[in-house]
Amino acid sequence: MDPRTQKLAQVLVHYSLKLKKGDIFRIQGEYATLPLMTAVFAEALKVGAFPFTRVLIPEHEELFLKNGTDEQFKFVAPGMKADVEKMDAFLHIWGNQNTRNLSGVNPKRQATFRKFQRPIADKLFKRIESKTLRWCGTLFPTQAQAQEADMSLSDWEDFVYNAGHVAQGDPVKHWMKVRKEQDRLVKILNRVDRIHVRSKDTDLKMRVKGRKWVNCAGEENFPDGEVFTSPIEDTVEGVIRFSYPAIYLGREVEDVRLELKKGKVVKETAEKNQGYLTDMLNMDKGARFVGEFAIGTNYDIKRFSKDILFDEKIGGTVHMAVGRGFAESGGKNVSVLHWDMICDMKKDAEILADGKVIYRNGRFTI
Repeated sequence: MDPRTQKLAQVLVHYSLKLKKGDIFRIQGEYATLPLMTAVFAEALKVGAFPFTRVLIPEHEELFLKNGTDEQFKFVAPGMKADVEKMDAFLHIWGNQNTRNLSGVNPKRQATFRKFQRPIADKLFKRIESKTLRWCGTLFPTQAQAQEADMSLSDWEDFVYNAGHVAQGDPVKHWMKVRKEQDRLVKILNRVDRIHVRSKDTDLKMRVKGRKWVNCAGEENFPDGEVFTSPIEDTVEGVIRFSYPAIYLGREVEDVRLELKKGKVVKETAEKNQGYLTDMLNMDKGARFVGEFAIGTNYDIKRFSKDILFDEKIGGTVHMAVGRGFAESGGKNVSVLHWDMICDMKKDAEILADGKVIYRNGRFTI
């Protein structure tokens, strides 16, 4: 086993999830992620937790989404219900053998399935947001994702482990330092009312007074590096054009431009897969509203990789999510959808807070 995988497992168990003796702990991922699942399982046993695994089979997911009935889409397995109610900690490990396995599935069927599964998803999110369930999402580097990122597997592994500072030094010390600096930023942002984002193709305004900015430093995502909030739902106005392809459930939508009025997307365009974009935005009543606005702060992630875990954290970018808002930041928008889209801010771009420039060309100025 790559020693970096074992080191990552230790960081996830002890720092991100703070696992302790007696915790009921679910480890979930595709079979492509088995090395990290195994390392985490072993580390959890040392702590005295009760780990168990849920192995996801992508071929089954494809068959289900193509051939399942509405009645089958509504069904929630008893074991899944028990997990959501009983587990103390949950680790989802992303990593695929085929990142395009759902390309042949009708997007409307994907939207229907997610709508029917909303009650169990809401229970899971409520437990996470109420801090009664510790959760973390991370990634194990696989060949398929290396190909998506236009890298060799060894280069992709270096990219993944370097982004989390797992390859060198003390990763926990690094993330504690990130937490301290971002604490300073969120204290300033929590006093702000009006946010104005400007760049060549973006002119977007929103209000955030009374909403909480959240410091992301390696606990619920690993690697991490962002500060985010949920804007007041009916205040987002203007246009935003996203620099990178927007990817959701394995589908790419290129050159997305959204126009918003009173918080709602009233017009959407894209150079590729605009129909898919529209289908997702029509998933439910909340899908056209903004659930999140965030600023990426991880300058160790230096390139776009087509993996949202890393791309939304790129230092010098902002991202906005349509759909579900975050209760921990005061968000009230309800939706099955939560789709992050990323805008580069490194050139001729700035963010103003209550009329004062706080961010210019990819860096905070405060």
